[in-house]
Amino acid sequence: MIIESRFNGPPGSGNGGWSAGLFAAAYGGPGVVEVTLRRPPPLETPLTLADGDVHDPEGNLVAEVRETGQIETVVPPVDLATARAAAAAYPGLVDHPFPGCYVCGPRRADGLRIFPGRLPDGRTAAPFRVPAEVEVPTVWAALDCPGGWSVIAPGRPYVLGRIAAAVRALPAPGDECVVTGATVGGEGRKALVHTSLYGPTGDLLGTARATWVALPAG
Repeated sequence: MIIESRFNGPPGSGNGGWSAGLFAAAYGGPGVVEVTLRRPPPLETPLTLADGDVHDPEGNLVAEVRETGQIETVVPPVDLATARAAAAAYPGLVDHPFPGCYVCGPRRADGLRIFPGRLPDGRTAAPFRVPAEVEVPTVWAALDCPGGWSVIAPGRPYVLGRIAAAVRALPAPGDECVVTGATVGGEGRKALVHTSLYGPTGDLLGTARATWVALPAG
């Protein structure tokens, strides 16, 4: 497995959702898969998966992939107009810890350009125009950042620590979907979030639960 450089999150490392989706697809299995990131996934580096563990060429543990329980919580959808209005107020447009992120970075014209803005009830929502090439990691990536932006605040960046996703179906290239996210709990530096992805007709395409971890101040 190789995470191409264009699928970055923070500088020099893979986007958490995309990387986890790549690992989950390689792991296979009929159930829901959970990926725990143990270090920033390296870019353009051959990675191996054995017995659910992802290692780099030096033998460092990059991620753990395991089957897990079903994802019961679904974040309710919003209509496309509401998602567009939320995205127009996306805080990452003016203050983004990683503006080059493949999923939510405003500086990436070639990225997914998912810009999750806050709704009055605290959820996030954004439209998502599906790229010409779509695969399982694309859905995992779309289910990643909208959850994080339900907790990210100015001067308080978070990164993905763990994510489990259930992909019901892949959207078609060019589809305009809606993704929603919500914080459901947390303690200390950890925040527990859920996300859901809906197709153009409102059908649920995927759900995820994740743990995001606040970076130390300074």
